[in-house]
Amino acid sequence: MAACFFVEMSIVKPPAKEVMKGLFIPRLNGSSATADAIALLGALVMPHNLFLHSALVLSRDTPASVRGMNDACRFFLFESGIALFVALLVNIAIISVSGTVCNAGNLSPEDAAKCGDLTLDSSSFLLKNVLGRSSAIVYGVALLASGQSSSITGTYAGQYIMQGFLDIKMKKWVRNLMTRSIAIVPSLVVSIIGGSSGAGRLIIIASMILSFELPFALIPLLKFSSSRNKMGQCNNSIYIVGFSWTLGFIIIGINVYFLSSKLIGWILHNSLPTYANVLVGVTLFPLMLLYVAAVVYLTFRKDTVKFMSRRELQDIDDTEKAKVANEGGSEEDRVVQSN
Repeated sequence: MAACFFVEMSIVKPPAKEVMKGLFIPRLNGSSATADAIALLGALVMPHNLFLHSALVLSRDTPASVRGMNDACRFFLFESGIALFVALLVNIAIISVSGTVCNAGNLSPEDAAKCGDLTLDSSSFLLKNVLGRSSAIVYGVALLASGQSSSITGTYAGQYIMQGFLDIKMKKWVRNLMTRSIAIVPSLVVSIIGGSSGAGRLIIIASMILSFELPFALIPLLKFSSSRNKMGQCNNSIYIVGFSWTLGFIIIGINVYFLSSKLIGWILHNSLPTYANVLVGVTLFPLMLLYVAAVVYLTFRKDTVKFMSRRELQDIDDTEKAKVANEGGSEEDRVVQSN
């Protein structure tokens, strides 16, 4: 599907100047542009995938030394960077093709109507130059594969989180049934009731929720990886710490601004009675303050865990084993004496 969009991009030939301006000059045009940008962030940087990546790192054969850890971090950086760069190229191709096709002068009335409200079931016409009449089928198969990939990563991330944080161990089929039912059943209900437009709005809302949840995964990760007490000599450098925290606070600021501006705008311009608006404000504004307070708490919470080297951990393990062995020997002595 990515290759099809790249080929389509070479056919429609979007203006290179406008593409470069869109890449390097931030602009949010339209009433829903901010929501779409937040949803795109949540779709690209999913909070649960941060835990999944950490678990996948543990599955690699990494040398237990400072140099080995630094080399492994460098390789993982290249791996993640390549994946995100490919995602960037695909997004550039999709947006460029959409903008060029929908702003063409010879657009048919049918295609113009589709451009007015692009949804999952109407976007396939963007590839008609490459795939022809089969564009809808190929596009549908690609969406199915994309959904399957997201379900798999979500299931694995849920497995690692339940085992690592909650110490909950379940059979694979039970975990898969539970996690996929939680993900699929609400989506299926919304798709049946709201149709394709409802499914499209659900995707945007779900991605926005992921973006709002991102600080609760990102802040502990930054604190953990930057802590000398936990990471020892492998903690983040001052440059990575400054850059990462700056990006994190930008994300948090955008989320808070979007929530507050949308809520205030909705309260001021809806047709509900005054008492209903007051009730909504009294209910939702404390929730926003609670969100900000939770983020602040995570940011400034004191670190109480101390770093222990591999040798210190081994000494503790040997001490525990010796203690167990001595207790077992004492029990045997008491049994012999009683006999």
